[in-house]
Amino acid sequence: MVRFLKPYKAGIALALALVLVQSVFDLLLPKLMSLIVDSGVAKGDVDYVIRVGLVMLAAALVSVISAIGGTWFSAKVSLAFGRDLRETLFARIESYSLRDFDEFGAATLITRTTNDVVQVQNFAMLALRMLARAPLMAAGGLILALTTDARLSLVLLAALPLLLLAIFLTASKGVPLFGLMQEKLDRLNLVLRESLTGIRVVRAFNREAAESRRFGTANEELTRVSLDAQRIMTVLMPSMMIIMNLSMVAVFWFGSLRARNGDIGIGALMAVLEYTMHILFSFMMLSMIFVLFPRASVSAGRISELLGKTGSMDNPAQPRRPSGRKGRLEFRNVSFNYPGAEEDALAGISFSCQAGETTAIIGGTGAGKTTLVNLIPRFYDPREGVVLLDGLDLREMEIGNLRSRLGFVPQKTLLFSGTVADNIRYGKTDATDMEVHRAAETAQASEFIDQLEGDYGALIAQGGINLSGGQKQRIAIARALVRDPSIYIFDDSFSALDFRTDARLRSALAERTENATIILVAQRVGTIMHADRIVVLDEGRVADMGTHGELLDRCRVYQEIFRSQLSAEAKAGKDPRV
Repeated sequence: MVRFLKPYKAGIALALALVLVQSVFDLLLPKLMSLIVDSGVAKGDVDYVIRVGLVMLAAALVSVISAIGGTWFSAKVSLAFGRDLRETLFARIESYSLRDFDEFGAATLITRTTNDVVQVQNFAMLALRMLARAPLMAAGGLILALTTDARLSLVLLAALPLLLLAIFLTASKGVPLFGLMQEKLDRLNLVLRESLTGIRVVRAFNREAAESRRFGTANEELTRVSLDAQRIMTVLMPSMMIIMNLSMVAVFWFGSLRARNGDIGIGALMAVLEYTMHILFSFMMLSMIFVLFPRASVSAGRISELLGKTGSMDNPAQPRRPSGRKGRLEFRNVSFNYPGAEEDALAGISFSCQAGETTAIIGGTGAGKTTLVNLIPRFYDPREGVVLLDGLDLREMEIGNLRSRLGFVPQKTLLFSGTVADNIRYGKTDATDMEVHRAAETAQASEFIDQLEGDYGALIAQGGINLSGGQKQRIAIARALVRDPSIYIFDDSFSALDFRTDARLRSALAERTENATIILVAQRVGTIMHADRIVVLDEGRVADMGTHGELLDRCRVYQEIFRSQLSAEAKAGKDPRV
């Protein structure tokens, strides 16, 4: 965590220097005041009082300017520190594999990138202002109090151990509760995120009341833990105020006795009182730091866990590049299982895809189709076996270079807020208008884009909620096409299209991608029947592979899929072979 403060060494040094200057002049003021009272006023020396008074005003002005400057630099450094920490966290999270995402969960990643960073940032600002000032004021005040009147300063020897004990007991009780509080906040974010993301399902099943109860339970748990933590921490401040006030009363009491006996002047007594207040307020400042420290330390630990995690698929030390633009893919005895699963999602998968060919993957629900294609962009790595690109193991390639060769259309279509053109250019940021229009025409999206207000400049809402499922799929396909990659992966990307649009799109794709490798995952036989190779998956294993005609003759699983669709389409007046 400290390494993020290194770029701001100059700002930190300046803030600490200003804090030092402020502390020195704050300690100087009581001494000057005692000189005025005991020397100037007592002797009636008006000139002396004016001279020392002007020095006091100058010292007070320097103290105020230093306080303002120290606060400004502390705020600037801490806010810049928080900014850099968030950027580093976001970049690190983006490098995680899907396995890493599954391990943490989106809710806790959001909490750690936002709330936890704020906790550490606030503590950094407070530490720059108080962690340096409090020891200086305490040590300086103690030394000056002892030099002014050592016997009267003995009151502090009884007060300081009590203050330290109160701080220690409060901090030791509060740290575990602050850790639990962050976990409860993760849970609250999870429930809120699920409820908002699935609002259509919630309303469709009339589950608003159930979701409200679920959110209420998570909210109550967070509130309960927060109250427990705050109850413990709020005991600290009254305890310190009691100790401080009793110390002040003791100083007044014993000081008045010594002043009556002539052992101490009124000015010196006032100086000792001021130094006593400085010392006790310094410990109050330390207590404020200890109030924030438990939660900040927990947040820092949670952030360090993300930064220190070794990615399950980092780039190799010496990445290799396939030569040329061939796009030949090969799965060689690939097996894969999800974390915590008892059985493999894929087992013993072996087949190859040649450049210029279309390889289709079909199978029942849960057969492993999406899992299989997720291994190509290295969203996951296989447990056994290898996936090869032009004879090179994907794990030997730099991940960015691998993914730059792919045009991927995921099963769940996701569009970003912005314009239609922005979403298509997401696949190629420097794409020209002509490239964008050509990709949209191939994807059969131009026909509805032209009808939108603003056509390619029309705004798309978050998640593309102002578009239909078929429209979103076609824009996602255009996004992949505009890259002109060597490998296309369509993961059930035609499911929301009608048969006519599906046929036109497949025809346009055949012309546009004739030299590329195409991996096509589909549910409909009509979408894949013209593929050069069809891989039939059944419970994570290859049941058979071949052409449409060959599989109809010999593959039971494929026959069942075809017959079920043939029956359903016949009833609807359609033909799956279209």
